[in-house]
Amino acid sequence: HPENVVVLTHDLANYHSAKEVVTKALEAFGNIDIMIHNAGISQRSLAIDTDIEVDKKLMDVNYIGTIALTKALLPYFKKQGSGHFAVITSLVGKFGSPYRSGYAASKHALHGYFDSLRAEHAKDNLKVTLICPGYVITNVSINALTGNGSAQKTMDEATANGITAEYAAAKIVKAIDKKKLEVYIGKKEIFAVYLKRFLPNLFARILAKAKVT
Repeated sequence: HPENVVVLTHDLANYHSAKEVVTKALEAFGNIDIMIHNAGISQRSLAIDTDIEVDKKLMDVNYIGTIALTKALLPYFKKQGSGHFAVITSLVGKFGSPYRSGYAASKHALHGYFDSLRAEHAKDNLKVTLICPGYVITNVSINALTGNGSAQKTMDEATANGITAEYAAAKIVKAIDKKKLEVYIGKKEIFAVYLKRFLPNLFARILAKAKVT
C-alpha cells in the first residue's frame, strides 16, 4: 500500500549524515535485518587523463559513503545479535580493468573492508555477501564519470549487451537468501576472475588488448 511506503533519501558523499539516516530508518521501520549497499558511480577514463578529484569522488561515494552507513548500523546489528550486509561491488572489485582505475580501486577497497568485517563479527552472527556483477543493462555507463568529472552520457556496447537488471536482481536475491560469501553474476566476463587467479600472466596480456568499453 502506498501509504505504508517510507522513502528516505541520502547522499553517500555526505557520509557525515550516515548516523542520522540510520536513526531515521530505525524510527520508520522499527528494526532492520538487512542492509543492501547498491548505490555507486562508475568511471570511463584513462588513469593518466583522470583528475584526482574524480578519484576522490569515486572513493567518497563508492567506499567511504558505503562504510559510513555500515559503521552507523553495525552497533545495532551487534546488539540485535543478527544482521546481513549485502554489498554490490563489481567484477572489477576482483581485477582491475582499463578505463576504470579509480572505480576498480573503490570496489577493491570494499572487498578488503567487508572481508575483514565478516571475520570480526562472525561471533555476533553478522553475515556479509559480496555481490560482483559484470555487465548489466543499466544507466551505469551513461552516468559514469570521465576524466574531468563530467558524465559519459553514452552506453557502452558491452553494457548494452549485458544481462538484464531483472535477471541480475533475481540472482542477487538468491545469493542473499543463501547467505553466500561472494557471488559472480554476468555472462562470459565472470570467467576473468578465475583466469586471473589461475593464469595471471595470460590474463594480463589479454586484458591489455581487450575492448572494455
